[in-house]
Amino acid sequence: MLNAIVVGLGGFVGAVCRYLIGLIQVNEVTTFPIKTFFINVIGCIVIGIITVAVAKNISINPQMVLFLKVGVCGGFTTFSTFALETAELIKAGNPLIALLYMLGSVLVGVGVIFAVEYLSK
Repeated sequence: MLNAIVVGLGGFVGAVCRYLIGLIQVNEVTTFPIKTFFINVIGCIVIGIITVAVAKNISINPQMVLFLKVGVCGGFTTFSTFALETAELIKAGNPLIALLYMLGSVLVGVGVIFAVEYLSK
């Protein structure tokens, strides 16, 4: 039960951070959802760092890993928003922007995980 509370608290932190970033005014001149894109990339960087630290057997409390990886990152990264925005772009007649957004999010996110792992060696 304590683990569930730890994850919930982390989720609260991540969700609030996501919300606050969403309030930042960005002069968007395109329909590309730039804030969600960067939130997903930042989330990939953070979860990559946590994963590398755990893999290197750095002494981290398992509950801290749950708090950060499952809670904070889970609450912060916005994959459900990503899916919704992609569908909205397609419905709005912007399938090429939707494709760019999907490919960019996935490729950059996965690339960042590899980069963090590589740079941590």
